[in-house]
Amino acid sequence: MARKITVFDTTLRDGEQSPGASLGISEKIAIAHQLAKMKIDVIEAGFPISSPEDFESVKRVASEVRGPEVAGLCRAVEKDIDACWEAVKHSDKPRIHTFIGTSNLHIEFKFKSTKDEVLKRAVNGVRFAKERCANVEFSAEDAFRTDLDYLRDVVEAVIEAGATTVNIPDTVGYATPWEVHETIKYLFDNVPNIRQATISVHCHDDLGMSVANSLAAVTAGAGQVECTINGLGERAGNASLEEIVMAIKTRADMFDCETGVVTQEIAKTSRMVSNLTGFVVQPNKAIVGANAFAHEAGIHQHGIIMNRQTYEIMKPEDVGVSESALTLGRRSGKHGLRSRLEGLGYEVSEEQLEDIYQRFLKVADKKKQVYDEDLEIIMREATDTMPQVWTLVSLQTTSGPQTMPTATVRLAKEGQEIQDAACGNGPVDAAAKAIERITGMELTLEDYSLRSITVGKDAMGEATVKVKANSHEAIGKAASTDVVEASAKAFLNAVNRILVVQSSEEE
Repeated sequence: MARKITVFDTTLRDGEQSPGASLGISEKIAIAHQLAKMKIDVIEAGFPISSPEDFESVKRVASEVRGPEVAGLCRAVEKDIDACWEAVKHSDKPRIHTFIGTSNLHIEFKFKSTKDEVLKRAVNGVRFAKERCANVEFSAEDAFRTDLDYLRDVVEAVIEAGATTVNIPDTVGYATPWEVHETIKYLFDNVPNIRQATISVHCHDDLGMSVANSLAAVTAGAGQVECTINGLGERAGNASLEEIVMAIKTRADMFDCETGVVTQEIAKTSRMVSNLTGFVVQPNKAIVGANAFAHEAGIHQHGIIMNRQTYEIMKPEDVGVSESALTLGRRSGKHGLRSRLEGLGYEVSEEQLEDIYQRFLKVADKKKQVYDEDLEIIMREATDTMPQVWTLVSLQTTSGPQTMPTATVRLAKEGQEIQDAACGNGPVDAAAKAIERITGMELTLEDYSLRSITVGKDAMGEATVKVKANSHEAIGKAASTDVVEASAKAFLNAVNRILVVQSSEEE
């Protein structure tokens, strides 16, 4: 019987730490429900002590999502562990995930401490967590730059203290596959109580080897892999969940193990995370990229027609890939809309449905065909819980080769409407300047991008902007069939995010 590998998803915690990938509580819950539908084993929902909102989001996921274990991250500090337990205890399968750095770099420069003291803190942290939760994971941060003999002592001590899972993370993406294999094998050969816990790995992609490193650990005996949807995460990201899962499934002859992941949900989950975070999946991304199952070369096309296995090692349907089909139109009713949204992984209450349906009708009036991608944009906007300090009431622009680009913008705040106009290098620049004049904010536009959500002349265009105001930075996202409107809304979305952060700091 093939060995079962536990899949630990940290999209909502480490994935959300990608610069600009901030998710609202409702967005996290939607993703968590979809992860449960995929039958992910463990969902790391956040870092409860880091902020009141993160605490609340972990608590909500623990309370509302059933099936997977729900974990929270915490330092090996009593107040952190208490906060984590208060958040995850609402799950029917809670897990406390505590950590401390064990490399010489962390011990000397981060903690200004000694190996003996850090070992003591690791053990005390696990014991304190164990008093609250039977399921405790410990991570030796920066493990692959930790002295092997010291890492061995730490692993043995935390298992003795009660850790049920011990994670050996490549925190900075430094390791190579053969180093990972040798390290995990060394621990299995030299830690006497190692089989009393599950050994895990958490690999970052700074050198592009996170998936290979994770799989190398599996071949050496690791029983859990920590990863994210689309490889989201700090810096260059984490190991990609879809790549690990499909590698294990496709090369079962090599790995002799399996996961319980429903792979047919992979593409759907990838799209949801991409839409909610605003992080576009590159076309040549393995498994979920737009080109992953596309064939342009004539010789490839001929081979596929004769036998798909000539140029495809996986079936598209195994990861849920199919052509985006027409689903709904302006004459579709609420029942059809709800059914399709549920098919996409969204749970919609009666209270939410009316607002979502009205948003859908506005899109349907402008388009002949409403695609799944359009619905995902509608859901992202409908479930955005960020307070709307300013809202866009109207936008009118003029531009042309012989015309000075001008934008007239009307915004509303607390029931009061304000209108102003500005000129710019183009209609988008003019709209942004008008918004600055109304809101009284001086902003620097650091990045701007547009992409088509679906096909056709009436496709929805999604705008993503990155703006900075003094020490605050924010990413704004919005979509519309009018790309100028999408750009103005995205700019305003970023403005609102900065204002909310400033207000929170003042309070």
